[in-house]
Amino acid sequence: MTDVFAGLVGQPSAAGQLRAAARAPVHAYLVVGAGGTGTREAARGFAACLLCRDGGCGECSDCRRAIAERHPDLAVFERVGASISRAQIDEILRLAVRPPSEGARKVLVLVDFHLVAQEHPRLLKTLEEPPASTVFVVLAEQVPPELVTIASRCVRVDLGPVAVQAIADALVVDGVEPDVAIALAEASGGRIDRARLLAADSGFAARSAAWRSVAGRLDGAGATVASLTDELLGTIDTVLGPLEERQAAEVRAVEERIAQYGERGSGRKELDERHKREQRRVRQDELRFGLLTLAGAYRDQLVDDERASTRSSAMAAIRALDAAGEALVRNPNETLLLQGLLVRLTEAAEAAPPVGSAAGR
Repeated sequence: MTDVFAGLVGQPSAAGQLRAAARAPVHAYLVVGAGGTGTREAARGFAACLLCRDGGCGECSDCRRAIAERHPDLAVFERVGASISRAQIDEILRLAVRPPSEGARKVLVLVDFHLVAQEHPRLLKTLEEPPASTVFVVLAEQVPPELVTIASRCVRVDLGPVAVQAIADALVVDGVEPDVAIALAEASGGRIDRARLLAADSGFAARSAAWRSVAGRLDGAGATVASLTDELLGTIDTVLGPLEERQAAEVRAVEERIAQYGERGSGRKELDERHKREQRRVRQDELRFGLLTLAGAYRDQLVDDERASTRSSAMAAIRALDAAGEALVRNPNETLLLQGLLVRLTEAAEAAPPVGSAAGR
């Protein structure tokens, strides 16, 4: 028997919870986890368990279509734009009260529910008391204060960061060499999707080396800051290649469905919005990875060189890198962020007491 949760890597407790819940499901479940920890995969596996006549055999048409998100009794709602829209809420409410098309249940998956904005009160009554045949599966990265009431009406399942070894094991199954798999898993930030993206990226090692070399290449010149900024941003562009290939395959699949069944309900617009979000997230992930890699280089300086001048400069640099990492959540202009950071790193090096001075000994 094929495991319907095979795509959910490193989350055995969550998979066990959902598998057990499917035997006697309630009206709503809230799956909470950061991006890349498997919330969408958990929802697919759970939907397969709910829609399969054998509780998730992994082999039948119900399971296969649920895992592929093509089952007529499975509806997945992704935001179009910054948050789930009023029109989408109307469609959710409409579908929630309709009977299933084929089986005994209908499953509604709401993605990125933490970004539902002002529309959430309209969902409360339906989510609290849907028809007996409807099961809501709500996915969120966190539960903001305005959604606490809705969260209290759901059975909550939490997904933590995926362990490095679990990610490495999954990459080895994918065909990655074990030593490379460990390095990629450590760089993934606990996200299996990022680890797989890096595994398909031949420029990973060169990108890491470029970031680690920054401290030794800053010479106080503005031209160097501009050149390094262009170089580092250029390395980020290379990682988008594998992602764009996968996205192109998804677009072709949608176009085939449109050719066969028509545009209505194809999800073309939602797919386009998701692809844009994925590309933005990859760029932010790469910037965050680069900042952490460079911070690691400065921490190595703290270990390798005990002179006060070096420690002062390295600590100032690490503080600047921490501030840049915090700024990423505000979706800043990448070029300005990096240029400002490299100027601060240059200033930190120049402000350190000269070697041989009383402060530098």
